[in-house]
Amino acid sequence: KRARTTRDRRPTHDRAPRRRQKKKKIMADLKQFLSQTDVQALKAYVQGPSSQARADSTVLLHCTHSNLKNTSFFELRLDRHMSILSVKEKLKSHTGTAVGSMLLQLKDLGGNVVATLADDNTVLGFYSPQDGFTLHIIDIDPNSSSADGWLEDVSKVQKYEISEEDYNARENTYRKFKEQKLKEDPTWTLQKEIAKRSGKEYKEPQQDPEFQAKEAEAVKPGMRCEVFPGGKRGEVMYVGKCEGLPLGFWVGVKYDEPIGKNDGQVKGKRYFECAPKYGGMVRPANLKVGDFPPVDDDIDFSDSEEEI
Repeated sequence: KRARTTRDRRPTHDRAPRRRQKKKKIMADLKQFLSQTDVQALKAYVQGPSSQARADSTVLLHCTHSNLKNTSFFELRLDRHMSILSVKEKLKSHTGTAVGSMLLQLKDLGGNVVATLADDNTVLGFYSPQDGFTLHIIDIDPNSSSADGWLEDVSKVQKYEISEEDYNARENTYRKFKEQKLKEDPTWTLQKEIAKRSGKEYKEPQQDPEFQAKEAEAVKPGMRCEVFPGGKRGEVMYVGKCEGLPLGFWVGVKYDEPIGKNDGQVKGKRYFECAPKYGGMVRPANLKVGDFPPVDDDIDFSDSEEEI
């Protein structure tokens, strides 16, 4: 096996500046070879539709169902040469409605009915469907399994219930397991058990409400920061305590990239504003504040002729 080098042992956040320098060098090299026209072509390719192979006769249609109010199917691949009967057979596997119980309507992008597909022998292309149109299934079977919300409303399904006496009489239940564990160790918790079985060290929940208050004093909203491990950069948006999180101080960060876990809202309470997956809460000791500009400030894909 290869011996670990000093570089292998270096913490991840220490390698972040080297990665950024390498990224800048790559972009500088690209500037020597890519013209503005090349950049625009690259943008069009990346932002364009999928390059997945697709026949000229293929059409992408959405599908809705008269009995399924909360369910729809998007961009089903259908061939314009398929008969309406074949289309119904394919839709049966998605909705469960029998072929003989389907009445199909074709709707345009505005939701207007443009045709009723009544003849099973006619090909789909006869009705001139376009990408984004919708096939609406009307289930004419009054006894359909999807009628009255039976496939969507779980409140209609009878739940299994058991009395306290019958449950207590059972062996090998979680309740019996928990009682036995608490007899052996009054401080036992499920989290402790999970950590033990996974071979991880269990950390007791933080009991100090002023935990890391000293570290938080140096952090103010508006400061730029770098969070480690990982060298993730962003802006400090909040400093303080958070309901629903372990006791102590937290720092709300708006990241430069979508690498967070929230949008500034934690446990139903909003602490700051940012786009989804751009926000996160970290301990004050897990970040540094200072001159940490956005990593990609030097990369501009605007229409300017001066930059790429």
